[in-house]
Amino acid sequence: MDNYVNILGIAFSKLNLKETVDLIDSKISQCSNKMFHLITVNPEIAVQIQEDPELKKISLESDLITPDGIGIVLASRLKRNPISERVTGYDLFLESLKVGNQKGWSFYLLGSDEEVNRNASEYIKKNYPNVKIAGRHHGYFKEEDNNKIVEDIRNSKPDILIVALGSPLADKWIYRNKNELNVKVVFGVGGSLDVITGKVKRTPEIWKKLNLEWLHRRITQPSRKERQKKLKVFAYRAFVEAIRKNTI
Repeated sequence: MDNYVNILGIAFSKLNLKETVDLIDSKISQCSNKMFHLITVNPEIAVQIQEDPELKKISLESDLITPDGIGIVLASRLKRNPISERVTGYDLFLESLKVGNQKGWSFYLLGSDEEVNRNASEYIKKNYPNVKIAGRHHGYFKEEDNNKIVEDIRNSKPDILIVALGSPLADKWIYRNKNELNVKVVFGVGGSLDVITGKVKRTPEIWKKLNLEWLHRRITQPSRKERQKKLKVFAYRAFVEAIRKNTI
């Protein structure tokens, strides 16, 4: 088996969290002019990739896709090419800060509202003192302000650009501006800035250990009900694909 497993036409990385951050470290150390675009994909986004041509193109041209959900892990087992663990945007963000604190990486924070963005910056400075915040900007900007923000990011030259615009908007924004950003690594983190600042509570560990994080979100965030209908669509399509491939 190689380091990838194809699920619904998406090449998911089989690297665990540590291995993924080690890869990020290598990309930063290489000092390459090529930006490394990492995407975290959960079952909901996997379905959107199948249905949205632009998102499909982005996923095909990305440099790495990590499995952000237990549904992806279970689907890989159906394919008899198992992924060892989820690599979520939130966990990837925190682990990157941890390693970045040891290596002196610089970050640019784009997204969330101004208060959350500012508080996230202060949180990082306090808890990861060797990490440099190269710049930051909230995510509620107008289209006419986009070029100004891109210029600020380009001039800041961060090692890692964190984009908290929600999915799939974050990856679409990254893709549309990728040639102008001048960053080494970039990935979306969903609502991670809201979580580290305490605006939104992190899923309790017991729910995570039981692989029921999706259910906790369903209970605590009723607004996600419609979005989570795609979980059923993903489960059905992944099961049918496994049958057709004669892996179950």
